[in-house]
Amino acid sequence: MEEDNSQILEQAHSEFKRQNYKQAEELYTKFISSCLQCRECEAIKVATAFNNRGQIKYLRVDFHEAVEDYTSAIQSDSRFETPFYNRGLIHYRLGFFDDAKSDFQQALKLNPDFEDAKESLQQTLLDQQHKINRGY
Repeated sequence: MEEDNSQILEQAHSEFKRQNYKQAEELYTKFISSCLQCRECEAIKVATAFNNRGQIKYLRVDFHEAVEDYTSAIQSDSRFETPFYNRGLIHYRLGFFDDAKSDFQQALKLNPDFEDAKESLQQTLLDQQHKINRGY
């Protein structure tokens, strides 16, 4: 079962890299469903599948569903910094600066060298201050 799941995941990654997002999303969903049923999959693999499926939804501008997948990725493996960063980007874009700040800080706590998270945190703090200065 684990071997079948690994093949599904590799195929999903391959489709994702080729930007065949519909096919990749279906394969990630198949992998996640199988893992949730058999409970034999490595946490990081499940987290990666949720994160990448969230990326596809983000590209489709399905922010709510993307946030759900990033949150599921975090629940699957709370030491994986990427979904914190990705969820933070959506929170930032939606103007939820406190949530964005928290996610970027957690990504940096897990990986202090995560440059994109550093830049995003700085931008969030700046924009949050501008919003306060304007009286919003």
